[in-house]
Amino acid sequence: MNPVLPIVMIVLCAIAGAVAFFFLKRPIQAKNNQISEKQKTAQEFVNVKDIHDNFLYTRDGQIIAYIKIHPISIDLFSDSEKEQISKVLTAELSSVQKPFKFLAVSRPVDITPLVNEYQSLLSETTDQKQKELLRNEIMEISNFATSGEVIERQFYIMLWNKYREGIEPELLKECKEFIQKFESVNIRCDIIKEQEIVRLCNLINNPAYVYLDA
Repeated sequence: MNPVLPIVMIVLCAIAGAVAFFFLKRPIQAKNNQISEKQKTAQEFVNVKDIHDNFLYTRDGQIIAYIKIHPISIDLFSDSEKEQISKVLTAELSSVQKPFKFLAVSRPVDITPLVNEYQSLLSETTDQKQKELLRNEIMEISNFATSGEVIERQFYIMLWNKYREGIEPELLKECKEFIQKFESVNIRCDIIKEQEIVRLCNLINNPAYVYLDA
């Protein structure tokens, strides 16, 4: 199964030149003064002070917001349409004066809705052959997910500023202006909130992290 490749990845890679990775993780608190020197070093490396609402606050005085770029299928567009989208988005992004980071992360596909649908069918059917087929399909899908063979790429824009009192509305405005640039070519974006920021930090820093909905 090939995951949908968002056209925005192609455009941003052409503009930015490379994928930037920003390593963040919530620091682990010391317990009973038994944290090893390696753990202490890791705590110093991790720069997260707090995550609240739409923002991540760093220990060195920065405030960060993240924009999630929703994927689109380039298979739905002709070559001329792809070229036009690229030209428009390139022109829009060329007006950005502040630095930003483009994050590309992978996570296992969330198969919960499909498994729930199959389990619902399983509980409703009285056909033994159909029950067997549904059980086998649920097992196969679950095996794919747990093996890590089925993953999807997620894309984010990271914007930041030096923290000062009342900076949050200003940073939100910058995010909304950035979103408008993508919406000009019908690419949907969202400013992510606290729970998804935590998930993003885990996806970047912990390859073994499994995506779980609360």
